Amino acid sequence: MYRTSCEYFKRDNMADKYYLTTAIAYTSGKPHIGNSYEIVMADAIARFRRFQGYDVFFQTGTDEHGQKIEEKASAKGVSPKEFVDDVAGTIRSICDSLNVSYDKFIRTTDTDHERQVQKIFKKLYDQGDIYKGAYEGMYCTPCESFWTESQLVDGKCPDCGREVRPAKEEAYFFKMSKYADRLIEHINSHPEFIQPVSRKNEMMNNFLLPGLQDLCVSRTSFKWGIPVDFDDKHVVYVWLDALTNYITGIGYDADGNSSEQYKKLWPADLHLIGKDIIRFHTIYWPIFLMALGEPLPKQVFGHPWLLQGGEKMSKSRGNVIYADDLISLFGVDAVRYFVLHEMPYDNDGTITWELVVERFNSELANVLGNLVNRTISMSNKYFDGTVRSTGVTEDVDADLKSVVTSARDKVTARMDDNRIADAVSEVFALFRRCNKFIDETEPWVLAKDEAKRDRLSEVMYDLTESIVIGASLLKPFMPETADRIVAQLGTQIREYDKLTEFGLFTSGNKVTAKPEILFARLDINEVMEKVEGIRAAQREEYLKENPEEAANTEGGEEKGSDAGSDVMDVEAKPQIEYGDFDKLQLRIGRIIKCEEVPKSKKLLCSQVQIGSEVKQILSGIKQYYSAEEMVGKEVLVLANLKPATLAGMVSEGMLLCAEDDKGNVVLLSPEKGMPAGAPVC
Repeated sequence: MYRTSCEYFKRDNMADKYYLTTAIAYTSGKPHIGNSYEIVMADAIARFRRFQGYDVFFQTGTDEHGQKIEEKASAKGVSPKEFVDDVAGTIRSICDSLNVSYDKFIRTTDTDHERQVQKIFKKLYDQGDIYKGAYEGMYCTPCESFWTESQLVDGKCPDCGREVRPAKEEAYFFKMSKYADRLIEHINSHPEFIQPVSRKNEMMNNFLLPGLQDLCVSRTSFKWGIPVDFDDKHVVYVWLDALTNYITGIGYDADGNSSEQYKKLWPADLHLIGKDIIRFHTIYWPIFLMALGEPLPKQVFGHPWLLQGGEKMSKSRGNVIYADDLISLFGVDAVRYFVLHEMPYDNDGTITWELVVERFNSELANVLGNLVNRTISMSNKYFDGTVRSTGVTEDVDADLKSVVTSARDKVTARMDDNRIADAVSEVFALFRRCNKFIDETEPWVLAKDEAKRDRLSEVMYDLTESIVIGASLLKPFMPETADRIVAQLGTQIREYDKLTEFGLFTSGNKVTAKPEILFARLDINEVMEKVEGIRAAQREEYLKENPEEAANTEGGEEKGSDAGSDVMDVEAKPQIEYGDFDKLQLRIGRIIKCEEVPKSKKLLCSQVQIGSEVKQILSGIKQYYSAEEMVGKEVLVLANLKPATLAGMVSEGMLLCAEDDKGNVVLLSPEKGMPAGAPVC
């Protein structure tokens, strides 16, 4: 029988501890708000579990090794360690600015982590799980990539189209297939292990059941990594390095001398990660643990993405949304509310500046801020701030009390299933019921009749008590706001175990004499004017980092030749019939997510919205566009191209580009905004 995650924890007699981790952030640059969402979600879970009485340990941190770091550091003229120190500091400061209550911030450059990774590698090698081998195949020197014959396109590199040659690269490999059947059995017997269920089905059907290939766990083509201490030509490759932070950070020792903290906390109760890295956490990581003889984490939850929608996003345009910019305009708790409330359980969420303003005004200012302000103001106006229960109730009170006292268990049920947005909605349903109660009871009418003074007092007491319970449930999500609310009501956050009781607010307490405005309504035009300033600053910073583009920019417009002055002749192809052209399905696509392909120096992997469908398309344009710059672009797509495998990933179409005689490439886009999926005709 399926159990909620909380029930699963308790059946193992581990209700006294709760170990929660996020994926560690890669230190290639400053994370945008889509990257920062995960840490806020994890913090809400950690705070809620502490609220329930769990002994929580919450770990996050940074992933700091790899070829990309080495290249970026070289481009900046600094050492890799100097580069990651700077970026890790930025990532940690963003966590702190979002009021994240982590217990440990691990860095994979920490000495104790690096030493344990070396010991883990040696242990797995000694017991025969890791062996030395080689990549062998057709090698593309510019791309530093090996390809099989079947992956080549017209006998050439599928990334860059250049010539390839037979070659080998020495590497160590992990025997994944040795543990595959055991992992399949574990997944089948533990339905709570991979959530949501759609992620489990994807892992089983696409990876485990077809059969696992051995995994490369070392590299020799770059040096910025943890050295294999018995073979210093090699560095430990990313996943064996990064994934093991979940155990090294709490005191795991490969020699068998693990700390008391490790013995207490492991296995982890929850690994919270993005859906794009679910394979590494639900296949590679469990198999590594099996080989080490350690228990598997109880649950891995692959959350969806928070996408920047509506307009084309890129650093060059200065319109990437960062957490610190959001905080400067809306405040910490408003940002926390937005990212938690707007992220569905299994589908991607969207963020725009305009949408944040709309939610700020409608939810935070109107529903919550106005409720608290009106309640305190009426208590002061009618009773000089004293809140007293008189026992004069009416039928409408029972429904309010039922909603309020049932809220805790509804929120808990949502949190047990990692439905954080739904949990936040349950809290705000309580606040909406309070607003409705004001409309139903009309305190301003009761105040005109002295005979109904005791009834008016009870109404104000019921409202105050309800808000205290609501604020207590709100604290894991909006901690500063919750504390500000109860302080104005002359009380404190109520304990979790007492939130199903109504009437615990001390009769006779006084509220603050002057209510504080929690969330003042915002003017969209004023906000967007400030946003333009943020974008201009981003653009200026981008041009400083890219002087070659700055040199081609004057007065905000790009320099160029007069229209029509540049022409380019290409070799003509044979004429075709209209029927040949009609076989091509060209459509407008909108790029909703883009990432660099780890095994390729040329490829970007884009998730492209085409109508109601999302296609994964790989394009060899990394040297012309950054992954961040791609997000939001409207592009022309050849949508019915037969899928092909490039760098081990499936590509389901082609982005159309133009190329000049110098090899410069630009994406083709519609002149004006068009719906994603519109046909090109």
